[in-house]
Amino acid sequence: MHGIVNHPRRITTALAVVLVSAGALATMAGAGQSGAPLRCEISATPEGGMLALEAVAHADKSVSGTYSFHVESVGRTGGTNIEQSGDFHAAPGQSATLGTVTLDAKGGVYDAVLDMSVGGQRVGCTQRVGGAT
Repeated sequence: MHGIVNHPRRITTALAVVLVSAGALATMAGAGQSGAPLRCEISATPEGGMLALEAVAHADKSVSGTYSFHVESVGRTGGTNIEQSGDFHAAPGQSATLGTVTLDAKGGVYDAVLDMSVGGQRVGCTQRVGGAT
């Protein structure tokens, strides 16, 4: 320790390494926490041989905007291509259902994409659902 104190450059370098490391850890910890006022979710619920997909918005504050919910079949499972869109309003602490699609669950695989736009900012999520049932 005494050798470091006698060399101010070493102290500065050591301090810089500690501060940069602490800053990187704080940034990584914050990345998992949502600072965004709006988040999206695509929920998939099996219902008697069918699959219900629901586009959902979650808000930390009152927001209004537009959304697009697109569901398309993947591979050789048919020609499903569904598009829903429109305006929405989401209240804080409450889930807002933006769109719902019911599909055949027997072997079908689907890509679902939800895009939302609020005040010039875009939020989106995707999910692949289905398969052998």
